[in-house]
Amino acid sequence: MAEAGFWGNPERAQTVGKDISSLKKVIERWRALNQQMDDLMTLATLAEEEEDAETVAEVERAIGPLRREIDALELQSLLSGPDDANNAILSIHPGAGGTESQDWAQMLMRMYLRWIEMHGYASDVLDLQPGEEAGIKSVDIEVTGPYAYGYLKAEAGVHRLVRISPYDANHRRHTSFASVSVLPEIEDPGDIALNEADLKIDTFRASGAGGQHVNKTSSAVRITHLPTGIVVQCQSERSQHRNRESAMKLLMAKLYQLQHEELRKKVEAMEAQKKEIAWGSQIRSYVFHPYTLVKDHRTGEEAGNIQAVMDGEIDRFIRAFLSQNRDGKPAV
Repeated sequence: MAEAGFWGNPERAQTVGKDISSLKKVIERWRALNQQMDDLMTLATLAEEEEDAETVAEVERAIGPLRREIDALELQSLLSGPDDANNAILSIHPGAGGTESQDWAQMLMRMYLRWIEMHGYASDVLDLQPGEEAGIKSVDIEVTGPYAYGYLKAEAGVHRLVRISPYDANHRRHTSFASVSVLPEIEDPGDIALNEADLKIDTFRASGAGGQHVNKTSSAVRITHLPTGIVVQCQSERSQHRNRESAMKLLMAKLYQLQHEELRKKVEAMEAQKKEIAWGSQIRSYVFHPYTLVKDHRTGEEAGNIQAVMDGEIDRFIRAFLSQNRDGKPAV
């Protein structure tokens, strides 16, 4: 920052300043944790010398939270991608199978909302399409917080469920699929060209489950980017203006992703290369019957407590994925 002419480029100066601020926070956090560890070690030594059982118990209670803090910071150290520090937009779509897969998509939505809450992030449902009988047809969720994209990119792919179906009168075992996509939220559009003439903007009334209208005004917004055919929509807010802002945010994220995929110059080509939401393409399996197991097929990471996973405890899978891809490669 002290070099000659540095402040002559405001955009570069702002980017460098932001990076430095972020690094300072990490260093300060490491120093604070190191100081806590030194304090605990000193306290433990004194407690042992004085045979103070109460203080020893106090030290033992403090070790757990400190270890979790260190684990979290070590996990963050694996995030080195250019967009890892950004907010994220997480989308879930059920595969073929009607109510079964739509219910599975809703189960995944709950899992991620619990994870978001556990990590102190904020979530905003940009668009939610309920299923006809149960579950959801699709959902787009904005996740706001440091490194939200860096963590959640590990979840992109097809998720497979095996269970005894609650919708089958004969109680047979069913396999369902749902796809999860994760995009970085773009704070600075940079060189993304967006011409108003290329946008088709439609407004309509927001609908609830079964198609009934939940808003008497046309507050929902659908935006079609004509050059690429990308369509986004938002109906979560009562304000048309807010819905338009959210839809534009989602559109920019999708255009950014498209721009950074060198082999995918057209939406048709991008769609053709997407994995089918079906058997053989899953990144993770969740088995409720005949045994309970969650297994990530990319890393081999497993967990037997499936209910804890469905309650948002997925950090072990994220950590394994990031460790395996520590060179900053994008998620599959």
